[in-house]
Amino acid sequence: MAGMVEVKFEQISPADFFYRNRDIAGFSNPSRSLYMSIRELVENSLDACEIGRILPQVVVQLSEVKKVSGDVCVYKLKVEDNGIGVEDKHIPKAFATVFYGSKYGYRQSRGTFGLGGTMALLYGQITTNKPSTVISSTGGKKIHKYVLMIDIVENKPKIFEREVLENRDGWRGTIIEFYLEADYTNSKAKIIDYFKHTAMANPHATLMFIDPRGRLYYFPRVAKKTPEPPIESLPHPVGVDVETMSRMLAASRERNMVAFLTNNFQKVGEKTARDVLEIAGIPADISPKKLTHQQVTALVDAIKKYGRFRAPDPSSVSPIGKDLLEIGIKHMLKPDFLKVVQRPPSSYSGFPFVVEVGLAYGGAIPPSESIHIYRFANKIPLLYDERADVVWKVVNERIDWSTYKVPKIAPLAIVTHICSPKIPYKTVGKEAVADRPEIERELLAAIREAARALKLYLGRIEKKETVIRRLNVYARYLPLIAKFAAKLADKKPPKLDHLLQPMGIDDEMVEKVRKKALQELEVS
Repeated sequence: MAGMVEVKFEQISPADFFYRNRDIAGFSNPSRSLYMSIRELVENSLDACEIGRILPQVVVQLSEVKKVSGDVCVYKLKVEDNGIGVEDKHIPKAFATVFYGSKYGYRQSRGTFGLGGTMALLYGQITTNKPSTVISSTGGKKIHKYVLMIDIVENKPKIFEREVLENRDGWRGTIIEFYLEADYTNSKAKIIDYFKHTAMANPHATLMFIDPRGRLYYFPRVAKKTPEPPIESLPHPVGVDVETMSRMLAASRERNMVAFLTNNFQKVGEKTARDVLEIAGIPADISPKKLTHQQVTALVDAIKKYGRFRAPDPSSVSPIGKDLLEIGIKHMLKPDFLKVVQRPPSSYSGFPFVVEVGLAYGGAIPPSESIHIYRFANKIPLLYDERADVVWKVVNERIDWSTYKVPKIAPLAIVTHICSPKIPYKTVGKEAVADRPEIERELLAAIREAARALKLYLGRIEKKETVIRRLNVYARYLPLIAKFAAKLADKKPPKLDHLLQPMGIDDEMVEKVRKKALQELEVS
């Protein structure tokens, strides 16, 4: 009998896991990895500005260092912002520890997993074996500079150099500089699109990108108003699972369960707390730390059954806002028609979310058989996996555009923004939002509201075109009829402007059509 194969067990760190499985985080090839690195670091910069209500100024510079093979080169990537900066004690862990960050609280942020910026540096380290440089200041008297790498096995920073510089000019912000193996040639279009779309959703930001050839892509701010930053809030009881509840109970300092529920969850008063505890069969005066596993499960089940909780507090989300979204779309797409809709706050699994939609028609939008979709989640442009996203499903499968008078080939663009403390992304790469029924319903309602306004606009256009066609017929034949009638009557031909004007066309249109008619008469 053949011997059994020995099974070896081992534990790996989060850094080691993503070192072995970087495709999961979107770092799948040299082209996409460059796009992801720029995106993750720019998002961190915008978050750092938003928290401090600072008008963002983000500069990204990409420099070629050496060729590797084909289109793949080693590049130096530098990202600088004017955000709130990072305190000295947090810098090493914030940039060289996977799953260490400020994105785990119950509030909206562009980052979700505390992974992106560190993953970019990890990818650079894997492909070039060079350390990263981080320079940051919170605006005080000192600037802190670190040269570091990630200890992949231990998931902790390895510091090679630490320097404290004098901050004479009161500079505040963060500079990150590192090397990575990447393909700019094949990622250029996506990177430029990323900056264009980011400028659309963040019209209060100034974005600059300097490519390896020294070309500057400049997106100046077109608004000086900053969006309201999200506020950290308590979790909503609906959607809290047994594991989260167990952790909260273990960390609680409350003396009884009524105090625990009212002080640790939003929208829970004393009466609601007592009602839930009664359904769960748990005494109101028992200590939170003394609940058994069965009682914790019963409590979570009771919360699901209760069904009378008020909607979640929307203060933990930060929409773009109708005014800023309108400014951004007008600046980038220059449409003839634009309708922006912001839905009231809703929730899924206890997490609040807000849907915003901008529907633009004409102008600089190229006519196409397929509708141009610009997707955003927590102000992040989503450029990949469009067909996997709930927005694509709603736009292309749930709405019959012919009912809104939209022709098959039309200059139509739809901008959607979903914001929430927890976006239900399908992957860690954060490119497609799952089709949760609540989110799908809000998207459908917002797009239909905008589409109804578009239908009225297209109806007016159609009516005007019908009048113009009729006027063209009159403009062509009335002068001839008048000319020959006057000749037969041996009289001077009458002026016709006053006859054409009552057709509902403005003076400028009448003059334009009249001149066209006269030109046609001369040719004939």
